[in-house]
Amino acid sequence: MKKSTGIVRRLDELGRITLPIELRRSLGIVDRDSLEIIIENDQIILKKCAEEDIFTGETEDLIEYHGKMVSKKSIREMAKIAGIYPAE
Repeated sequence: MKKSTGIVRRLDELGRITLPIELRRSLGIVDRDSLEIIIENDQIILKKCAEEDIFTGETEDLIEYHGKMVSKKSIREMAKIAGIYPAE
């Protein structure tokens, strides 16, 4: 569902825009969140990226490791391959 917010922003000299704090708060967007840019016909759509496993794309049971998200399932599978986790 598309809904106009009535908010208008100008691009700065580097092509950036600022998202109003009220909009960020209502959508749960915080500093350093990743936003996907989607082009649909003549529209630019910004979509908050869900955190996902860097190996499989899964979004459940994630752990942050050195700034990257990894699922517990991937960790168990890698441990099995490394021979440090018993096979089920």
